[in-house]
Formats: sequence, structure tokens, C-alpha cells
Amino acid sequence: MAAATEGPGRALARRTGARLRDRYHRVRVNVLLALQAGIAAGLAWFVAHDVVNHPRPFFAPIAAVITLAVSVGQRLRRAFELVVGVAIGIAIGDTLIYLIGTGPGQVGLVVTLAIVTAIFFGGGSALITQAASSAVLVATLTPPTDGVSFDRFVDALVGGLIGLGVMALLLPLNPLTVVGRAAKPALDVLAEGLTETAEALAERDVDRADAALARLRAAESDLQRLHEAIDAASETAALAPARWRTRGALNQYIDAAEHVARALRNSRVLVRRAILVIQDGEELPEALVAAVRSLSEAMDWLRRELGDAVEPVAARERALRAAGEAGMAYAEGWASPAV
Repeated sequence: MAAATEGPGRALARRTGARLRDRYHRVRVNVLLALQAGIAAGLAWFVAHDVVNHPRPFFAPIAAVITLAVSVGQRLRRAFELVVGVAIGIAIGDTLIYLIGTGPGQVGLVVTLAIVTAIFFGGGSALITQAASSAVLVATLTPPTDGVSFDRFVDALVGGLIGLGVMALLLPLNPLTVVGRAAKPALDVLAEGLTETAEALAERDVDRADAALARLRAAESDLQRLHEAIDAASETAALAPARWRTRGALNQYIDAAEHVARALRNSRVLVRRAILVIQDGEELPEALVAAVRSLSEAMDWLRRELGDAVEPVAARERALRAAGEAGMAYAEGWASPAV
């Protein structure tokens, strides 16, 4: 209604402001990557040009930037693929172009052999792409004139190592912050979904239970982001000396992730059974509702204790209480059949 009544000028200003805020947020989130890439490119050129004494080490800054540009959590593997791919492309390109000369047919042959060789060595898409592109650069821009040289391979190695070094030493992300932010949505959805389920059982509200089930089903994407964050955090904790002390706390998240995934799946089963119980008008002991509430509290405490990097004592206590209350419900003569 407000959008319909505001004038076109105000609507344009509102949309422009929203776009500017979004772009500012994107710049702020990625400014560290831009800073790292710029420093890595300059350092790679300096080392290859002034330390190793290569006159035109353009492969070095390219390798550094590519190493930093891939997704966090994949940089170590991608840096390895980059160096191996460049080595394959340069070796094949230098050798064949030196022997058979340049031309469209030679370029096609060099690229084909580079890709086939990369596939033979079991390379992924990054390795294959780097092998082919390096072969193209060698065959077209810098064909060998004085025999096969290892200078360009050394440049790629220098760039890849400097890219990893800058990532590890220059303002490395806090692994616990990364994984904690990713874990919060998944654990919050679990806690809130179980709370809603307990209230739905207490109030015999099937719509509320349906809504809880929908939220738990949608949480698969949160779980995927948690696993990606754990991969990224593990890489940073392994490479950055300043973050080595976080590895113990990070292991708690790694151990918990599998159990959180199981809890999410089992909670959906629980909610589906709760919906049937409400629809069929079954009698429910209070202990069963209390058990679901205690399980919800366990998820909430798990998020807090993981975030504080402490042993999840309170979460464990609530989970055991939930099991005890479920046992009381069973002793009263109520049991849920398998779903």
C-alpha cells in the first residue's frame, strides 16, 4: 500500500538507496579478498622478478590472484591444481611449440594434448582449465625461442605459494566466527521447530505442527552452509599460524555437525508423528510434551556452548532429561510406532 501511494521520485530514491546499501555491503564483505589479492600479486611479481630474476614473470601474479579468488575452503587444493595444471600446460606448450612451431593447428594440438594429459592425471576442472589456458598462453603470447624453459613453471609455483601465504598471514578469518555464524541458523531452526512442536502437541494445533515441519525441511540449506563453513574454517585453522589455537574448539563443531544433521532428520520424523497424533486425537502424557521441550532446550544450549568454546555440559544435561521424560511417557503406557 505504501509503495502504491508514494511518488515516483521517492520510489526511485528508495530503490537506489537499497541498491547502494547492497553494493556497499558486498564491497565491505569482499574488501579483505581484494586487499589480499592486490598484495599477493605485487609480492609474487617482486619475488619472481627481483629475487628469482625472471624478466617477465606474468605467470606469478596470475597464479597468486587465482589462488586467492577460489572459494575459501578450497584454496589449498585449488592452489595445488593450479600449479600442476600450469606445469602441464607449460611443459607441453614449450616442448611442442619449440619442435613444431606456431600456427592454428599447433595451438589446437597443444591444447588437446594438455587437456588429455590433465585428465590422465586425474585432474578436476580447475587443473584441466589451467593446463589448457597455460598451453594457450605459451603457444600464442610467449612461444619459446631458446628451448624449453622452466621459468614459467617457477613463476606459477611462486605465485601459488605467495597466494597461500598471504591468505594465511594477512588478516586470516577467525574460524570460530565463520563456523559459529553458519551453525546458528541450523541450531536455531532445530530449537524453534521442536519448541513449536511441543506447543502444537500441548494445544492440539495441527497447523502449528505443519509450520514447524516446513521450517525443519527448509533447514537443509542451513545444514549445507554449515558443512561448507566447517571446510573453510578447517582450512584457515590449518594454514594460518595465528588461528592454530582455535583448532580444539573447531573440532567440537566438526564432531557436532554429524549429530546435528541426524537430529534434523529425526526431528522431522518426530514432527510428522506429532501431526498424526493430533489428527487422530490420541491421548498424550505430559511427560512426552516435556521431553520435546527439553530436547529443544538442548539444541539451544548446544549453540551457546559451541559458540563459547566450552564442553556442552548443559546441552547434554537437557538431552538426558529429554530421554528420561520420554522414558516416563513410555512407562505410562504410551509409545510412538515407527514412522
